[in-house]
This record gives sequence, structure tokens and C-alpha cells, in this order.
Amino acid sequence: MGPKITLVTLGVSNIEDSIQFYRDGLGFPIRERDPDDDIAFFPLEGTWLAIYPRDRLAEDATVSDDGNGFSGVTLAHNVSSKTDVDTILERAEDAGGQVVKLAQEVFWGGYSGYFADPDEHLWEVAYPPLTAE
Repeated sequence: MGPKITLVTLGVSNIEDSIQFYRDGLGFPIRERDPDDDIAFFPLEGTWLAIYPRDRLAEDATVSDDGNGFSGVTLAHNVSSKTDVDTILERAEDAGGQVVKLAQEVFWGGYSGYFADPDEHLWEVAYPPLTAE
């Protein structure tokens, strides 16, 4: 298996609310879709993001949908400046997300903060000075 992630699928409670958050709030491009579809795809740089009803995703994976709390997974978006980190966290909050960790200098030498989308999926927004040149 090659070291590559082609698609990240998030289980969501309301597909239309999640489309609004990612497309309208964060500005993610969305693949054209039939309004009756219960999945949406966002083509990103190097991968795709999909959103799909949480209960159906659990059913597809043959696992229980009764989990709660921290799932042990975060998504990350690296940017080219500290200002960009602050701007994106503010944009996520304005779109209906929740900032769960204010942007700050971090132990690994960068600057980052976290927001949760409407389904509490955690996104880190980071300025990693070593790779952002």
C-alpha cells in the first residue's frame, strides 16, 4: 500500500448543515451533486473530503454509532502565516464552528489553534515555520 490518503469521510448529523459549513462558511469547493444525494464531496489539494450521514457511515463500516467524546483523530490545515491561522479560526467560528483552542505558540515551534465543525470533528490550523517557506 502506498503512503497516500485519497479521501477523508466525516460522519455528520445533518448533511445540509455540513455542506453550508464547509462550502459557504469555509469556502471549500464542492463537487456538483443531486440534492437528493446523502453524500457530498469537496475536492481539495491532494485529497478529497466527503461528508456522509454518521449513522450510515457507521453501518457501512459495521461498527456501532454510539460513540461520543474524543475520537482520537484530528484533521490539519497548514497555512503560510500566523495571521492566516487567526483568520481561518475566526472564519470557522463565524460559519458555526467552535474554536476549542485559541491560536498560540506551540511546543514544536509553530503557531496553531483548533476548531470543531458542527459535528465536533477537530481541525487544527497551523503555521509550521519549517515547511511554510
